[in-house]
Amino acid sequence: MCGINGIASTKRPVDRSILEAMRDVIRHRGPDGEGLYLKDNIGLGHRRLSIVDVALGRQPMTNEDGRVVIVYNGEIYNHADWRPSLEQRGHVYRTHCDTETILHLYEEHGVEVVNKLRGMFAFAIWDDRQQLLFLARDRFGVKPLYYYHASDGSLYFASEIKSLLATRSLAASINFAAMPDFLANHAPSGEMTLFEGVRKLLPGHTLIWRDGRVEIQRYWNISFADVDFAPGKSDNDYVAEWSELFRESVRLRLMADVPLGMFLSGGIDSSAIAATMSKMVSQPIKTFSVAFAEREANELEFARLVAKRFGTDHHEIVVSPNAFFDRLPELVWHEDEPLAHPSSVALNFVSTLAAQHVKVVLTGEGSDEMLGGYDRYRKTIYNLILGRYYHGLTSEKVRCSVMAIMGRMLRPTRLNDKLRRTFLHLDPTLEKIYFNNFAVFPLETQPCLLSSEVKAQVGEMRPYVEMNRLLEDVPSASMLNKLLYVDIHTYLQELLMKQDQMSMAASIESRVPFLDHKLCEFTARMPGRLKLRGITTKWVLRQSMKDLLPPEILKRRKMGFPVPLAQWFRGPFSWVLDEYLLSATALRRGIFNPAFVAQLVKRHQSGAENNAQRLWALVNFEIWCRRFLGP
Repeated sequence: MCGINGIASTKRPVDRSILEAMRDVIRHRGPDGEGLYLKDNIGLGHRRLSIVDVALGRQPMTNEDGRVVIVYNGEIYNHADWRPSLEQRGHVYRTHCDTETILHLYEEHGVEVVNKLRGMFAFAIWDDRQQLLFLARDRFGVKPLYYYHASDGSLYFASEIKSLLATRSLAASINFAAMPDFLANHAPSGEMTLFEGVRKLLPGHTLIWRDGRVEIQRYWNISFADVDFAPGKSDNDYVAEWSELFRESVRLRLMADVPLGMFLSGGIDSSAIAATMSKMVSQPIKTFSVAFAEREANELEFARLVAKRFGTDHHEIVVSPNAFFDRLPELVWHEDEPLAHPSSVALNFVSTLAAQHVKVVLTGEGSDEMLGGYDRYRKTIYNLILGRYYHGLTSEKVRCSVMAIMGRMLRPTRLNDKLRRTFLHLDPTLEKIYFNNFAVFPLETQPCLLSSEVKAQVGEMRPYVEMNRLLEDVPSASMLNKLLYVDIHTYLQELLMKQDQMSMAASIESRVPFLDHKLCEFTARMPGRLKLRGITTKWVLRQSMKDLLPPEILKRRKMGFPVPLAQWFRGPFSWVLDEYLLSATALRRGIFNPAFVAQLVKRHQSGAENNAQRLWALVNFEIWCRRFLGP
């Protein structure tokens, strides 16, 4: 696990001081070592967090003749499997690092190297023989990779956006085209970021730079094709095969030459990893949990239950609201963009705790998006089915009358609010029932929120363009598969960046067993009943763990990671809203409509509405502006 950066210039030799500035602004990603490669118009930088072959794995690393150079961030879990055949082909190893295997596989297979790798990675290879720079990112985007392609053809790339800003070739400015997407969906989707000119290399994609030109190709994508590849297979057969692939995935992620542990929330995902991992190690697993003092935001009893069951060496931290808000500006800087989820702060606290004991942790990210773990999937499917019947049998006039009657009977109540988010009020389309229904700021709210100046720069409000494009790519008639596919390419991306950047801020590596691509390819093609069965989510995982986990864990409903923001914003931490939303500094920025924001704050603090999620987004946006754009 490391931080990488580089420059491919078309005009002049790379400035060493700029390359070092790019590298060292992300020192937290690799405090154990540093390196540079400079040759004419090419420069590569690396910060190292030593995990495998601690003594010899320095980067940048070259092949035997020094004409192929790599900087790399990640872990390749099958690297040792390739070594014998590569040595038979005449390649000489100088280390036991997975980095060297990538190099030699590239020499043998060129850009097809990515199809040989099992793991998480973002890397850059300079091929001096062909005069090309080759960038690649892993299949799910566990490891980040950003780039800026300048107007003169020069390419700048890095693990974090702040490295690109350190070049001074790119001014920090708002990408207003990304604003509708950010406001609706927690973060910009697809290639876009909130910084004008900065793009993400998408998961499962490669980029080739040569002579100032860039070519991007997709090499892998998850397939939800409706293929019953074993018609005679029973549900128990599927469970057995899925369980074996999951065990293999966990086993592979124990590869390390340094201490290793895991984050334990007490939910089924992390508990399943603990149960599986405990059978593979000789010493007690080191487990780490985090919570808040408030009862509704504290799941430690469940984490302790699992820790006791498997005899782990368990560690906990309880985060106070003071500590939470004190650290927030620093973490927005680490994230490079506004924090989408309040749980990011807690994740950094538990990462800091874990870093006192281990260098690597396993986490449960990805299970919900692969196995249908969110309750919104079930609600959406039912609303679409019932809505199509309802709209087919009734006229618009009848539907308006029904809503009017219900509104008079129920008045402003939580039940009335919930009914207004169902097929009784909404058109039965995915954009209305799913995308807009679960948005932070729905499409109809955004024009009221944004100032007239910003609306003019944004133009047409289209926050769901990427989602609708993704829907067209799904070769499946299953509505569940469509929802999973879209979330894997959008919502999961933000969760993975949260996981990476909040853990790397504490110089600790996180690994995600649920996103092993072989396990996921099998999961995607399983019948839907093995994922979502009635009201039971993650059915195959629960069946796989039924003899290992306590009933209290198996039967728990998903909580996410609760953070008592609503309570804090109404109480002694209302100053956060005053400072970041209502102060003269915030108002002078001119991004948002002051009257609308003030109304959001007022209605939340009076208890009339719970606007905690919306206020969180706006607070983080203002902090982001202050950290990167200035006052």
